[in-house]
Amino acid sequence: AGAVITIQGKIVHPGYAKGKMVNSMYIATDFINSLPRLETPELTEGRQGFFHLHSIKGVVDCTKLQYIIRDHNKEHFEARKEMMQKLADELNEQYGTDRISVEIKDQYYNMREKIEPVMHIVTIAEEAMKQAGIKPLIKPIRGGTDGSQLSFMGLPCPNIFAGGHNFHGRFEYVPVESMQKAIEVIVNIATLVAEK
Repeated sequence: AGAVITIQGKIVHPGYAKGKMVNSMYIATDFINSLPRLETPELTEGRQGFFHLHSIKGVVDCTKLQYIIRDHNKEHFEARKEMMQKLADELNEQYGTDRISVEIKDQYYNMREKIEPVMHIVTIAEEAMKQAGIKPLIKPIRGGTDGSQLSFMGLPCPNIFAGGHNFHGRFEYVPVESMQKAIEVIVNIATLVAEK
């Protein structure tokens, strides 16, 4: 899910601010520090869920925090979203007004529930990879993918490697050899399906 937390402050001339100014950035800091610090992408792995703060934009009278919420477990995923709203409610009580609003939109779901009933497609992909000389490695993807979206639209679509490295970083790249292997795997999948 994606979450946008908007914090409304109150700007007043700093020379006359005592008891009047409300700095939204300080409230934002309270919000950030109240989430579980060890449940972030850089401190979790595998099927562990996380809160990912990926953008902060703020001035005294308004700060926006943008989060990505991920979890492979549906109940934990829902609990994470509820935790964000509860935290906003608690801070609103503390600051005496509705200064914090939370907007959460579901983006990606764990595709496992859509893939498990049709595991033969994973078996086909594994065989196609072996034919291309690639050792299949099945592991959870810790982010949103087109495959997840397609799976929930009725087209089960497990992720197959693209050969990239350092995704979303300044040094992201894909070797030509990996692209060639990806093409080979796709052709092998088509051939295996046509033969069945």
